[in-house]
Amino acid sequence: MFAGFQKDQRQVNGVHIAYRIGGTGPGLLLLHGHPQTHVIWHKIAERLSQHFTVVAADLRGYGDSSKPPASENHYSYSKREMGRDMVALMNELGLATFSILAHDRGARVAHRLALDHPGIVTRMALLDIAPTLAMYSQTDEAFARAYWHWFFLIRPAPLPETLLEANPEHYLRSVMGSRSAGLSPFTDEAFAEYLRCASLPGAARGVCEDYRASASIDLEHDRADIAAGNRLQLPLLVVWGAEGTVGTCFDPLKEWQQVATDVRGKALPGGHYLAEELPQELLAQVMPFLT
Repeated sequence: MFAGFQKDQRQVNGVHIAYRIGGTGPGLLLLHGHPQTHVIWHKIAERLSQHFTVVAADLRGYGDSSKPPASENHYSYSKREMGRDMVALMNELGLATFSILAHDRGARVAHRLALDHPGIVTRMALLDIAPTLAMYSQTDEAFARAYWHWFFLIRPAPLPETLLEANPEHYLRSVMGSRSAGLSPFTDEAFAEYLRCASLPGAARGVCEDYRASASIDLEHDRADIAAGNRLQLPLLVVWGAEGTVGTCFDPLKEWQQVATDVRGKALPGGHYLAEELPQELLAQVMPFLT
């Protein structure tokens, strides 16, 4: 995987961020979702590196990046702090401005990063999410059943952490395998890497704190932006799976148009894990937009 890429880590914003870098050209930051790592991009990273300097990073709390202790208000795992990690990383790598392609949790980080650091992100493509506040405020029974982990992981410590640490493989197979495509999108090599990282010390805490922040301080930050009329001003592409929960329970394009000024997007005939389930179809959408 990741032929031609270099694997490394940098200390930025008080944490170590693990990443792979490859290619030449304008900067492109790739951010993964839960419960995975930057490895989700292994089917498309080499193609992207033909046009960009690609940086595929592990979010704090995930992969081989630092897993800092929880803070009282979950701020240490707020999307604001996660976004600062990535801005600092890209600066360290000499990429003062860049585009972003992000999935799931990483797309929530990208949303906050672009709001907090206007002018740094030139273009942004977000995969299979609606804005966090919209998804929580419109939760119904169908969404709660499909995304049960949203509500399980935010329970007070140490219950969720204890259960995740007891059998991380079962948790991965339950979450990832319950989507429309089952486990078929994931190669054995990629799944083994997700399991290795999910089994690391502190990984369960990182996952839970990420979600606890999204259900608390992140919503405060989102409400403050809405009250101030602060919207995303950059070109934004949103892509979602027609067979996934987000596309079934929400109207992603409409929801992003509420918080951004320049939005386009469409559904692809797949589920949640588009970069691994439909890599060529995804590239056909994001490459013309990013280039």
